[in-house]
Amino acid sequence: MGEIHSNRLTTEEKALKINLTEDIYGCFAEIGAGQEVAANFFKAGGSSGTIAFTQSAYDMKVSDSMYGEASRYVCEERLVTMLDTEYNHLKEILPNKYKESRFFAFCNTVESLNYHKTNQGQGWVGIRFQLNLESEPNDVILHIKMHDNSHRAQQNALGILGVNLIHACYFFNNNIDDFLNEIVHRIPRDRMEIDMLRVSGPDFENVDNRVIALNLVRRGITDATMFDLAKNVLQPATALYKKNILLMRGRFRPVTKVNIDMIEKGREAFLKEKRVSEDNLEVIFELTLKDLTADGKISDKDFLDRAELLSSLGYTVMISNYLKHYKMVEYLTAITKGNLMGVILGVYNLVTIFDERYYDNLPGGLLEAFGRGFGHNVKLYVYPALNMEDGSIYNLDNIKLPKNLHGLLQYMRDNDKMAAINEFDQQLLHILSDDVLSKIKSGGNSWEEDVPMEVAKAIKFFELFGYQNRLLAN
Repeated sequence: MGEIHSNRLTTEEKALKINLTEDIYGCFAEIGAGQEVAANFFKAGGSSGTIAFTQSAYDMKVSDSMYGEASRYVCEERLVTMLDTEYNHLKEILPNKYKESRFFAFCNTVESLNYHKTNQGQGWVGIRFQLNLESEPNDVILHIKMHDNSHRAQQNALGILGVNLIHACYFFNNNIDDFLNEIVHRIPRDRMEIDMLRVSGPDFENVDNRVIALNLVRRGITDATMFDLAKNVLQPATALYKKNILLMRGRFRPVTKVNIDMIEKGREAFLKEKRVSEDNLEVIFELTLKDLTADGKISDKDFLDRAELLSSLGYTVMISNYLKHYKMVEYLTAITKGNLMGVILGVYNLVTIFDERYYDNLPGGLLEAFGRGFGHNVKLYVYPALNMEDGSIYNLDNIKLPKNLHGLLQYMRDNDKMAAINEFDQQLLHILSDDVLSKIKSGGNSWEEDVPMEVAKAIKFFELFGYQNRLLAN
């Protein structure tokens, strides 16, 4: 149901369009600072044909009386409880109306900027809605970060988002690109960031939420998002709450045995840290947009191929827009808030990190980058490689860096911010993802020795990375 020239509509015009659509009918429940969405529909006029009721709870005890006691009020669990409660209540009190209208329940629970401006405005927003009469409803759930520097401006942005979301659900539901465009219409990134968005329900059965996650990053709506092995899109700060993070960045095209050796040996080393245990450890494989680019374009299929392989091995996948290591680490350390973070990287990647030209954009150059990205509670684990010149082992002990940087390298090692991975499988060091990919495309089968058995099976079964079953082809 595409809408022509929707980008010309104001927030008020969108609200009015919904109000004047006779069979759209629903309710609003807004907790905390989120009290602006319903107001836009009242201001537009004609709201009596759309709004059954609105309600708001600011006091925690009032919120508890409506939705049950909670330890956290601005969280996804609270939002889902609100959607369940309000949508079911609407059906119960208006059974006759249910037969002639497409019901919706719009809810949000939001923390906006406080008076002293000591917090980050953020919250959860969602809608449960029917596209057809008496059909099972769909859900759209998202998490937002608000960047305006005043309480009033953040409320205004939230009001625009809410109208956009309801408008998108009813008029832009059959194309994910149009759907996302509509949701962020008139809300630039410097005002609001959406770092998690998930759809579900009978009308979204063919939508892969991981592609939505990719598009959030690709469009600059957020810089990073993640999903688990069950293909569930996760909000990073929630998923990594009180966790120690072990991060490995790469192309993983495809995942090879040396990648697995890196993560397993790095994990063993990280678990030796006093504050790290199996229970509070989250291992993340991260893909950057740059590594998803082929011929200048990002392929959804190629992305899903790699995500599928990583998920099949049981790992959480993150996709980010952070090309430089220090930015990725800086982002995650802000989430971990004092917990430890380990970063596994190959020795050649470490050489790149020490390249001063890499930080020409920073006033403080390389020292600023190291201070921001590799400061407190961060440790680098360096995996060796084969020396490209003579085939010897190239590692942290014989790494080649400019002489003026030897002191910084030694500082990192002496202060337990960097360590070599000395336990590794030397027989795997010859494996390179690019070589494996070439072998797959050429039609041979020697590549199977270079990847985990589960990965080989998946590549052949799903015909990933250009693999073709020669028997079937003939």
